[in-house]
Amino acid sequence: MMVTKNKNMKIRNIILYLFLAGISLTNFAQNSGEKKSKILFVGNSFTYFWNMPQMVNAMASTEKVPIQVKQSTVGGTSLKQHYNKEKGTKTRDYLENNHWDYVILQEYSTGPVYHQDDFKEYGTKLANLVKSIGAEPILYMTWAYKSNPLYQPALSKAYNSLGKNLQVNVIPVGEIFMNARTLRPDLNFYFDDKHPSSDGSYLIALIFYKALTGNSVANIPDRLNSKDENGEEIILSFILPETGIFLRQLVDEWVFEPNNILKN
Repeated sequence: MMVTKNKNMKIRNIILYLFLAGISLTNFAQNSGEKKSKILFVGNSFTYFWNMPQMVNAMASTEKVPIQVKQSTVGGTSLKQHYNKEKGTKTRDYLENNHWDYVILQEYSTGPVYHQDDFKEYGTKLANLVKSIGAEPILYMTWAYKSNPLYQPALSKAYNSLGKNLQVNVIPVGEIFMNARTLRPDLNFYFDDKHPSSDGSYLIALIFYKALTGNSVANIPDRLNSKDENGEEIILSFILPETGIFLRQLVDEWVFEPNNILKN
């Protein structure tokens, strides 16, 4: 009787294991087949410094959020140059020959201040082109130079005004970036006078992840990585734990409107 009982228990355990394994495989198949939101970043070095778009992708990956990020960036370019296919930009080709759900538009750093007419004209043209292909344009508000933080109000006003006119979302990266600078003057958020440091780029990526998904960034790791085409690990960023805690709290406490662009 003892041998028979043990045999029956083993059979039941095998059946239970196969049942649970079946559930896990089904869930994996469903999750792996989940549609990803395709996001294109359009801009220049203010976008690509320290692989910021890839950081957003890595953050989403750690949280199992289905997005796919690509960038169309050339150093020193304006939205006018992107629209007119100048300086080797491929933005028009990317927009006209691929499917996108969201396209994030970043103007040349001082463009909204010194070239307001071009910013309005080509920001509008690109936003309308993005809408015409069935995607949603989003404006990426940048930050003032380290040497002159007084530019931020003008930048904020220009981006918010264009966003209102176009009825599109503006992600207030510049305002949060400058707030971080004020709150933690001991941290260096700049690589030089204008480009972000690795800490600054990590902060920018946190802002985009939070604004796009509405998810808390509290559990985003200090170390972000990716893989190259051969499957080798690429380290995107190392953030000191105490710095990471501050930056994630800062972003989580900021109120974004709307609070989750991808879910609208």
